Amino acid sequence: MQDMDLKTSVKGQVLAINDLPTLPGVLDEVTKLVENPETSTEEIASVIVKDQVLSAKVLKMVNSPVYGFPGRISSIQHGLVLLGFNVIRGIIISTSVFDMMVQAMKGLWEHSLGCATASGIIARHAGFDDPEEYAVAGLLHDLGKVVTAVQLPELHQKILDTVEKKNLSYYRAEKDILGFGHDRINAWLGRHWNLPGNIRAAMSRHHSPHMADLYKSTCCVVHLGDFMVRLFEFGTSGDDQTSYLRPEAMKELGFKMSDMERCMDELADQLLDVSDVTF
Repeated sequence: MQDMDLKTSVKGQVLAINDLPTLPGVLDEVTKLVENPETSTEEIASVIVKDQVLSAKVLKMVNSPVYGFPGRISSIQHGLVLLGFNVIRGIIISTSVFDMMVQAMKGLWEHSLGCATASGIIARHAGFDDPEEYAVAGLLHDLGKVVTAVQLPELHQKILDTVEKKNLSYYRAEKDILGFGHDRINAWLGRHWNLPGNIRAAMSRHHSPHMADLYKSTCCVVHLGDFMVRLFEFGTSGDDQTSYLRPEAMKELGFKMSDMERCMDELADQLLDVSDVTF
């Protein structure tokens, strides 16, 4: 009963998003436009461009090595045409919480960028269309950790202390202290922010891709991406453990170890460039 009370209380605090940076009003406006099939990318781009700081951040991200078009996208409209609205929306969300991410958990932004890069590489090697959408899912996979750090600083500190004292992963320590992990918080956030189904699924199932009912391939890609970037120790996601690699994820993607090695080589080449993506 006590666990349920904690869970309800934590959910309430997490979803009291007043303390989080609100997602830019531009996003609501753009989302409504996208619902109309007759809206042009030009109309959508013109709304985003009104927010100069945001559009500069979006352009910097779309031109980073994460999405596979480094330095080649000259405008927001061009980005929308090449990457699609879901990717641009994911970038707007991640850049909106970026400052908070940097302050809340040192190294989490780098880890998130690394996971995004790895997820895009894996999706390309697996032969999936729109690997950029998989990259966005990787970029947003740890947002729940930021929320805990900002909304529940005392519990967050307890989680970090537990990681240290018991030599646990951050995820295991969350379960010890909260009774659930950031994947659950991601699911709440995904619904609250009305994110696309594939991104929501990966955010809530990247630790357990074998249990995903929908968008299993996206969950498996982000699971492998998270595993790979942890091996490189690029940034930090709250602990220095190597995560468990689910064999089901490899099987779902039709991957052998040789495929993983090829992806690792490619990731090693790209991480140096990715580390320059700050604002």
